[in-house]
Amino acid sequence: MLSPIAWRTPPRHYGPWENVVSLLTEGLVNRGIDVTLYATGDSETKAVLKAVCPKGYEEDTSLEPKVWECMHIAELFEHADEFDIIHNNFDFLPLSYSRLISTPVVATIHGFSSPKIHPVYAKYDDRVAYISISNADRIDLLNYVATVYHGINLHQFDFRTQSGGYLLFFGRIHNDKGAREAIAIAKSAGMRLIIAGIVQDRQYFEQEIKPHIDDLAVSYVGSVGPEQRNRLLGNAYALLHPINFNEPFGLSVIESMACGTPAIAFKRGSMPELITHGHNGFLVTTVEEAARAVGDIAAIDRTACRKCVEDRFTAERMVDEYIAVYHKVLGLIAPKESRPGRCTE
Repeated sequence: MLSPIAWRTPPRHYGPWENVVSLLTEGLVNRGIDVTLYATGDSETKAVLKAVCPKGYEEDTSLEPKVWECMHIAELFEHADEFDIIHNNFDFLPLSYSRLISTPVVATIHGFSSPKIHPVYAKYDDRVAYISISNADRIDLLNYVATVYHGINLHQFDFRTQSGGYLLFFGRIHNDKGAREAIAIAKSAGMRLIIAGIVQDRQYFEQEIKPHIDDLAVSYVGSVGPEQRNRLLGNAYALLHPINFNEPFGLSVIESMACGTPAIAFKRGSMPELITHGHNGFLVTTVEEAARAVGDIAAIDRTACRKCVEDRFTAERMVDEYIAVYHKVLGLIAPKESRPGRCTE
């Protein structure tokens, strides 16, 4: 199992790819599967841990990312013949090693950072089994063995029957995620907004977000760990997710619903696959529509939000589907492409 090394696996606070890898790895180990996890040296796992990079380069800026990424990937592929299958969760660079080994390789595509990286995926389409994390994030250039939605550990998210009195933005502080739009929505709706997440674009934060922070109408609490995340999501009136890009998945939406808190999201990317409009949240296209949707949140049954996650987005379901993918790739069962559906009433 090849994890990214930007953050520890599992991450202390931020690190969505590393979080998914950890849940999958531990789930496989709990099923009795022999797993070797290639991650940072400070990672925590029940699997066999192999590491060349001591810690996440986002947490230790003395580490040059490209140098340690190169050594990290090479360490696994130099030992490829020791494994039945390699699962790449590291983006596109490991694909270029795939023709140098005989071990089957599967790759979860956690999203395309840019169309400029499509050619490398296309080149190895006949060698690597690709897994999409939503049907919306597929491209016609590639063949896919399955779509496997991310799962979460439900034990980390307490269901709350009653909502709180604030709106929540939970994600990277970057134009893609729409923190600025969340502020506009909250102000239009006349509700307090709490913002949580890492500052990924410092200039955007200083110019578009910081001037609005007064700890009354708008508060910023930084990046939060699992316990505070659970409290913030569960006590929110609604999660605001006004994305400005076609998001491949959207873990915060699922995590929010696990607490019973519905999401109001811009109808882009995977959002229609996660949210059924009027059932477990609202899909909108503008700030004005989102502000109006805030007034309709009381009509959403918080139990329906939790049930949607229980039915479709658990770590256990994710592990089951990845095991099925491994079987397909190894030829143990007949291959049949999987594309999961939507949450409905």
